[in-house]
Amino acid sequence: MGGMSTPRRRAVPVLVLALTMAVPVVTACTSAGSAQSGSSGGPAAGSGAGGNSASPSGGGSGNGSAGASGPIVPTASSLRWSECTGQYRGMQCANLRVPLDYAKPGGRSISIALTMVPATAPKSEQQGVMLVNPGGPGGPGRGMASWVAQGIDPGVAAKYDIVGFDPRGVGGSNPSLSCDPNFFAGARPDYIPTSAAEEQQMITRAKDYAAGCQQRYGWLLPFMRTTDAARDLDSIRAAFGVSKITYYAFSYGTYLGQVYGTLFPGHVRRMVLDSTVDPTGVWYADNIAQDYAFQGRMNAFFAWTAKYDAAYNLGATPDAVRNAWYKARGMLETSPVDVSGQPQIGPDEFDDTFLQGGYGNWLWPSLARALSDYLLNGDASALVSAYQANGVQVENEFAVYNAVQCADVNWPRNWSKWQADTEKVYKTAPFEAWDNAWFNAACAFWPVTGPSAPMQIKGDGLPGILMLQGTLDAATPYAGAQDAHKALPSARMVVVQGGGNHGQSLADPPNECVQRYLNDYLADGTLPSASGPVNATCPVTADPTPGG
Repeated sequence: MGGMSTPRRRAVPVLVLALTMAVPVVTACTSAGSAQSGSSGGPAAGSGAGGNSASPSGGGSGNGSAGASGPIVPTASSLRWSECTGQYRGMQCANLRVPLDYAKPGGRSISIALTMVPATAPKSEQQGVMLVNPGGPGGPGRGMASWVAQGIDPGVAAKYDIVGFDPRGVGGSNPSLSCDPNFFAGARPDYIPTSAAEEQQMITRAKDYAAGCQQRYGWLLPFMRTTDAARDLDSIRAAFGVSKITYYAFSYGTYLGQVYGTLFPGHVRRMVLDSTVDPTGVWYADNIAQDYAFQGRMNAFFAWTAKYDAAYNLGATPDAVRNAWYKARGMLETSPVDVSGQPQIGPDEFDDTFLQGGYGNWLWPSLARALSDYLLNGDASALVSAYQANGVQVENEFAVYNAVQCADVNWPRNWSKWQADTEKVYKTAPFEAWDNAWFNAACAFWPVTGPSAPMQIKGDGLPGILMLQGTLDAATPYAGAQDAHKALPSARMVVVQGGGNHGQSLADPPNECVQRYLNDYLADGTLPSASGPVNATCPVTADPTPGG
């Protein structure tokens, strides 16, 4: 449910805002080394952004060799760019047609929506194309190009064509997957079942959602695996006419990068993996590992709130704050809070909202204030604001989340195993246990059967890779990130000791130590020189204060 990540959460700090608010304007002049802007085209389906379509010559079977040669800076791109409109104004937009099924490149095609902040440095100083991905699966990525361009050193950003994209099935890409548009309408049944009948109700919801996906988009579902998305990455590379790309990603995007590097090692110039997915646990075991890790972050939130009892009056001990939180949850089960005239915030929506605090502690002050106002003053306005900012589910993102994870690898098909595993987790990590089980439950009934085991990630032929990781990250736990490190012998990991936020780079406030490693690597490939599983360390940034 979390942080590969689930649709409702964005992979990294600030990106929550960048993807839901108008993207700040960025100068979008096209440099001599960038793909040239074309005439204005019609908007992609549902995108609100201009852009013309092109077809790739890459993707293929995934045999990029370590000796791939050719230009790094685009000189013969087939992409036709136009100025973006709407929320992506200030960037350039395009659409790329790719095969639905890469085994049949001349068959049916779909489109991938792209954005770009072009390089502005002289052509002789440019370093080519940097593809960026915020995570998911299901997370829209077009807004990330602007965010990365503003977040890294300006001198480094100027040397790259920074390219964001909505992966297949997501957002402005066409088709935009939807299985049940009303799935999140109104307050949902409580995640935590108290009877066999309540559990069966949730099982039926999961079955119906899977069936709805098959009915509406059965032709698309077999081609929504991470391997398909990785081949789309290579199609983007080929459309730029370059031999290699730089790839910078967070959360689930790090798994997409691992798969891309395994399929196309010779097409990788540089790669940054921030908050890395464990490739050995994809996806059932990874989700269980998250349950325990998110409990740790929720406990940290309770302790932080207790520390500032003078501000929130919810109790001076973690246990007291925990009791207050569960009291509020019970009240919402009995009387959900209305939003726009209908009951909307029940216990599930409450969980969804506070889960975001497990991704980023910058939310703790607003979440604690919402809880305090609701319990002590009967004022739900701050809770509604927190839900609207952080807890609202987007069904398209949820649909793609399921379509990818359910098909990447086969999940247990016997519900009794899910039930037994969830009950075991619930005994010591109750916060996420049932929430996570139901968020993934459609995979028990998914119409597409995945491979019996996760794809084996191989690091052969890859250049040096920079990994950034917090030791207390809940969405991509530290032990799993080290499993990925073992599979990627050319990688070097910078560890933030005590870092619990999901996404260590481009944070607000920034971790200057992490930013230095990131900018140095993107500038010239510099990596930490120490050997072993931890190649460098950075101190954690301070927790927020009630006024922060």
